[in-house]
Amino acid sequence: MPEYVDGFVLTIPKKNIAAYKKMASKASKIWLEFGALDYRECVGDDLKTKMGLSFTKLTKSKPTETIVFAWITYKSKKHRDAINKKIMSDPRIQAMCPDPKDMPFDCNRMTYGGFTTLVHGQAKKKKKAR
Repeated sequence: MPEYVDGFVLTIPKKNIAAYKKMASKASKIWLEFGALDYRECVGDDLKTKMGLSFTKLTKSKPTETIVFAWITYKSKKHRDAINKKIMSDPRIQAMCPDPKDMPFDCNRMTYGGFTTLVHGQAKKKKKAR
């Protein structure tokens, strides 16, 4: 069965990266505790692409903002749904930001969705020489 991924793109003020990292670090521990296979939060570093539509143009970000690209991996969509049901009722998640106005990013500019894995390549681990 292919893995299932929730993907996220957020526009975040650069001045809020530390606050976002703190919140995301707490969230990652909770998602992994409930069974997520992988949790990643990545901040934009090389966003001036010459091909295609850049993340900065896609999100209409300002020079004072950057992009966070994130994903959470699950065994399946059913697995994701079960974990997210637990997550949304967990008081630790609710306590992170009780007022959406206090979030380190604008929730209305976040985009996300669920994806079935089509291709998954992974480097083989090299055996250590003895």
